[in-house]
Amino acid sequence: MGDRRRAVPGTDRVLADPGVAAAVERLGHRLVARTVREVAQRARDGLLEPERVVAETLAALPRSASGMRPVINATGVLLHTNLGRAPLSRAAREALDVAAGTTDVELDLDTGDRGRRGASAIEALLDAVPGAEDAHLVNNGAAALALAATALATGREIILSRGEMVEIGDGFRIPELLTSTGARLREVGTTNRVRLDDYRQALGDDVGFALKIHPSNFVISGFTAEVGVAELRELGVPVVADIGSGLLRPDPALPGEPDAASTLADGADLVIASGDKLLGGPQCGLLLGRADVVQRLRRHPLARALRVDKLTLAALEATVRGPRPPVAEALHRSGLAERAAALADSLAAAGIPAEAVDSGASVGGGGAPGVVLPSAAVALPARFAKQLRLGEPPVMARVERNRCLLDLFALDPDDDEALRRAVLAAH
Repeated sequence: MGDRRRAVPGTDRVLADPGVAAAVERLGHRLVARTVREVAQRARDGLLEPERVVAETLAALPRSASGMRPVINATGVLLHTNLGRAPLSRAAREALDVAAGTTDVELDLDTGDRGRRGASAIEALLDAVPGAEDAHLVNNGAAALALAATALATGREIILSRGEMVEIGDGFRIPELLTSTGARLREVGTTNRVRLDDYRQALGDDVGFALKIHPSNFVISGFTAEVGVAELRELGVPVVADIGSGLLRPDPALPGEPDAASTLADGADLVIASGDKLLGGPQCGLLLGRADVVQRLRRHPLARALRVDKLTLAALEATVRGPRPPVAEALHRSGLAERAAALADSLAAAGIPAEAVDSGASVGGGGAPGVVLPSAAVALPARFAKQLRLGEPPVMARVERNRCLLDLFALDPDDDEALRRAVLAAH
């Protein structure tokens, strides 16, 4: 009997296979050739029949050159940070495709001279929030706050309520972010109560601005008091408001959530918000407000290090100008109970113990803390959670009371069939 290793096809022979050659066009030679060598070595080690090398190579190759995989979000958390927060609208995805090529991102086509970077995206924001005299974009909400502190308060004081000294995701703390810019914090009030007099007593000649921060990921209830932006205007110093989750205008689905238009109308000189939360766009930090204040930020040297790329500008503009993005659709969608019942009935007919149940969803991503949104889910045995997570496509569910809940709140109705097939495959 001959050496079976001689029957293992060489790398060049495998790469010449039409299916593998097509994969090279899609994924690049290096990645595909490495996979071929790994699979061939398994065959040489006797772990795989030589004639299976091509098929196993194709099976082992990723769908794209990126390591990211699409995931079905059945957690009931609309803006799941670990899943990339807001899914983009179709208009925003199409805009990304255009922006991926050569564009006029910083060019005035009429004159042929350099133009204002992302001018059309800024115009879209100003159209959406007429109360803002000007706007600027940076790469995320924390960057927006850091730029504001650096440009307006380096070497000076920022007045901030103790009840708003927030820790955001992954252990990052707002006070540490602010002091890293060279600003000094002047804490006022107590954890649960702050009054306008507390701010007044903190005033001095060295105040850069008074800062109002939406707690975003926690709620203080009971014996509480806070000072709003309209009252802070009475202090006679600039007021910066970080509203967090990014609503541009009031939304009846979330009546307690601050928005940029209302906050500016209350007298804020500068409003900071995130683009990838309730706005429903790409990750970026929005700065809207008085023209002179925004101009100081735009011309600060740090602004160059924090600027957004053309992809972000394109996706944001399409989100603001285009049709309602998926996040807004989810907040105002009806028929969840009927969808859950239909999905549960279909799965039960296939022999899977499934039941439609009422559920409570949340905004997530630092938006609308403590607000429970009525939803519906399909309940399965808890063992399905891991099986679904490891499936193709992966499904992220929620385990609650020893049940795997497939919450439909964040899912477009068009995704229900993909979810059904994923459950059947995991059975």
